Amino acid sequence: MLYGGAIGELELRRGSRGGGRRLTGSFPYNSNAVMSDGGRNGGRPRKERIAPRAFAYRVERPEEEIHLLVGHSYDRPLASRANGTLKLKDTDAALTFEADISPEILDAPYGRNFAAAFDSGLIRGISPGFRIPPPRAVPKAEEVTEEDPAEGTALIRTIFAALLYELSLVTVAAYREAMAKEEEGAEEGRSWEINPMGIISPRPRHLLNRWRL
Repeated sequence: MLYGGAIGELELRRGSRGGGRRLTGSFPYNSNAVMSDGGRNGGRPRKERIAPRAFAYRVERPEEEIHLLVGHSYDRPLASRANGTLKLKDTDAALTFEADISPEILDAPYGRNFAAAFDSGLIRGISPGFRIPPPRAVPKAEEVTEEDPAEGTALIRTIFAALLYELSLVTVAAYREAMAKEEEGAEEGRSWEINPMGIISPRPRHLLNRWRL
C-alpha cells in the first residue's frame, strides 16, 4: 500500500442524532507533497502530486469498499461505505467526504483519543491509502518529470490512476514519517527513474490483479 497526504480541510461537528459526530473533509488534487528534501547527502528533492480524479475507478463504484481510518490502521476504523457511514464525492478540485462517526466508535478508546486529538488541533492531515494499477491495465498510471528550474530541482511524481482503499486522518508528522519509512523499506517500490520518454519505469512487483477496465 502506498500513502499520500495533504493538509486538506476537515470539520468535525456534533451529529444530528444519537450523540455521534459528523466529519467532513476534502483531499485536494494537484497539491505537491514533499516526499524528501534530498537529505544530508545532497540528493534531489522528491515531490508527489495526485492528478484530478485519479481515484475515480473505485470511488465511482459504490460497491467497492472504502474505509475512513485513523493513522492507516484498520484496527481504528471511523466509517465505511459498506455500512453507509461514509459518502464520497469526486471533482476536478478535490475528493470530498462526509462521515458519520457513531457513538459506539466515539466510546471506544481509539475513538475518544481521535476526538480529543482532533479537538486539540493535533490531527489535521488527510492521507489516502492506495495501490497503482499494473501497466497492462493502465499503461501510464504515473509519471516522473523534472520540476520547473525556476521553482527548484525536484523530481515530481504525478499519479494519474490509483486504486483507493482508505482515507486516513493523520498529523502532518505522521504523514512525513510514513513517507520516510516507505522510501527506506520500498514496500511498494516508489520508483523515481525517468526514462527517455519521461515516463516512470514500471516495476513488476506486487501488481494488483483486481484492476479491471
